[in-house]
Order: sequence, then C-alpha cells, then structure tokens
Amino acid sequence: MPLLTTRATIYLGTWNVRTMWDTGRALQIAAEIRRYNLEFLGISETHWTQVGQQRLTSRELLLYSGHEEENAPHTQGVALMLSKQARNALTG
Repeated sequence: MPLLTTRATIYLGTWNVRTMWDTGRALQIAAEIRRYNLEFLGISETHWTQVGQQRLTSRELLLYSGHEEENAPHTQGVALMLSKQARNALTG
C-alpha cells in the first residue's frame, strides 16, 4: 500500500534529543523509530552543523540542518528521520 492514501494510518512523532553529537546517537534514534512504528520523526536540538542527509545502515534517511558554518558552535539544529517506507515514497 502506498504511504499516503486515505486508508493508510501514518504515525509520526517529535523528539527533543538535546544532542546527536554522541557517537551512535542516530542509530539509537533509528531504533526508537522502529520500536514505535513511526514513519516520520521530527528531531530538535541535534547540535549538528551544516545541511545534509545521511542514509543509516538500518536504512532510515536522516535529513538535517544546522549552522551554515562548519566551525560554528554546536548549539542548534533540527532533523527529520524517515522510515524505510517513507524514504522510498520520497525518492521513488
């Protein structure tokens, strides 16, 4: 079934993670997205710099945005994590 239909139930969430600067934090968040069966997760306070995307080994897609300058302090940032199904719906 396609992700966005009138009959589909989509679960989404938000999480203030306080930081994703720790090693393995993205994979921990990916485990939680699977645990709660979420398609989309809005993430605040990532503390990452730059803008980009990362495809995790667990197959989720992480889109992130922070300070424009690479040497800026790690004090802000937001991200959106998409499940494998949501990623496939986005990229086709």
